[in-house]
Amino acid sequence: MNRANSGVNLAVLRGHNAALVLDLLRTAGDEGISRLELAERTGLTPQGVSKITARLREQGLVTDTGRRASTGGKPRTVLRLVPDAGHAVGLHLDRDELTAVLVDLAGAVVAERRSPLAFGAGGDAVVEAAASEVEALLADADADAVADAVADAGGGDADAGDPGRPDAQGPGAQDPGAQAPGARDPGARDPGARDPGAQAPGAQDLVHPEPPTPRVLGVGVALPGPLDHSSGVLHRVTGFPEWDGFPLRDALAERLGLPVVVDKDTNAAALGLALAGCGDAFAYLHLGTGLGAGLVLGGAPYRGPHTGAGEFGHQVIQLDGPLCGCGNRGCIEALCLAAVAAGSFDEAARVLGEGAANMVGLLDIDLVLLGGRTVAAAEERFVEGVRAVLGERARRGGTVEVPVLRAPGAATAVVEGAAQLVLAPLYGRAHGHFQANRNDRNLS
Repeated sequence: MNRANSGVNLAVLRGHNAALVLDLLRTAGDEGISRLELAERTGLTPQGVSKITARLREQGLVTDTGRRASTGGKPRTVLRLVPDAGHAVGLHLDRDELTAVLVDLAGAVVAERRSPLAFGAGGDAVVEAAASEVEALLADADADAVADAVADAGGGDADAGDPGRPDAQGPGAQDPGAQAPGARDPGARDPGARDPGAQAPGAQDLVHPEPPTPRVLGVGVALPGPLDHSSGVLHRVTGFPEWDGFPLRDALAERLGLPVVVDKDTNAAALGLALAGCGDAFAYLHLGTGLGAGLVLGGAPYRGPHTGAGEFGHQVIQLDGPLCGCGNRGCIEALCLAAVAAGSFDEAARVLGEGAANMVGLLDIDLVLLGGRTVAAAEERFVEGVRAVLGERARRGGTVEVPVLRAPGAATAVVEGAAQLVLAPLYGRAHGHFQANRNDRNLS
């Protein structure tokens, strides 16, 4: 008998089940969820859920939040995720600006920094600039954590044993979620960094409080492509051929001593928007200093086998058009940016709409979301302009008109999506939604 594919990888199965439970705890928020509800919604046995939640409690990821009245039998103990048990850094490396955020396990931004960036300075210089901003970001978060800890201790509320405190143990060797792509040792730190396991200061430590450095699971980096997501190596970024072959992931991981994952800016945004419930089949079009698209198909971000999907800006729609930085003529990106430079946002929106209509016809997606700094400068005109082109195409073809909307949280969609590159595997959502959670849409 061929046993090559028989049996079950129990370690993987346990990791998947724990991720499923963690994801439900995450979506339950402060309200929490009971073990019985977790069993009902996951299909796991109550005993299995109890074992998983016990492990998560030991790791400081989950805590009790009281009891809920029952319609029969004992009141149910309600569990909730401990958001500050771990953090992730998101980095958006644009052509002229760097944005960094620190988010907790629930995805809430707890610190943010912005600074100018000379992307053309090359890999080594950009890695140093990015690493310095990450270190400053963590230092800012340390200072806030110390202030909070001192205030708590002064009020008599400090409790070093509380699993909800920032110093509680996060996911380590028994991490229930998949390790972030490209990760080395999740506990690795720069030799000069503070001990991430250091306890938050209590009343006895107020004379010389030690800042409780947030436990950082990794750094997600989003930047213009093309690039290889799996290896974290850049290709010939449009306008910056010197980046071709640069191992950004490994270089930044070595500099910071943290796991790093790298993806295109549009893919990162698409992942974050998919996790926010924006739908099963949509395109996120990002027009800033360049133009690209992030695709979500079947509820999951679609990168293609070589991370090449979504190079939307370099489809040629005018054969004798202006020269583009990629070397072709008449690319949508070149036409859009030329119109913007001339002050004609309506023309830029019309060109963007033609490209969006081509994509809708090719992929049969049911939603187009717009974002990026250039869109933000004339948001209503871009949304209405793209919508008009898609509406006219739909009327001519007798097809359903696809909605065009501003992306939720458009200003920070890329950088927060970058942080989700690290967090999503913890919840089993590295590729999008669990099947049970699809068809939710939150566009408010």
